[in-house]
Amino acid sequence: MTLEMREPTFVILSSLAAGPRHGYGIITDAAALTDDTLRLQAGTLYAALDRLRVDGLVEVASEEIVQGRLRRSFALTENGRARLSAEAERRRRGAETALRRLRVTGVGA
Repeated sequence: MTLEMREPTFVILSSLAAGPRHGYGIITDAAALTDDTLRLQAGTLYAALDRLRVDGLVEVASEEIVQGRLRRSFALTENGRARLSAEAERRRRGAETALRRLRVTGVGA
């Protein structure tokens, strides 16, 4: 049984579903994806990316030196795509159930 994915992990993987990104790109995309409700800090992001690499969900896509600093871009692995797809489907089903129940009670759209 797969455990529910935490929101920051879901958003990080969702950001990478659009293609490889470096850390700052993930941080800005995460804010955009969540209407600024999730603001990842660099330390939190890189700890999560390290964990996701160990779990086989993301990989380093490229490395380059920019202004004397190492910049890594990260990408989803096939396992990462599969895990994100399963989680997105789980969330979709849950949202549909909630909306269906609200309609039955006359609340909501």
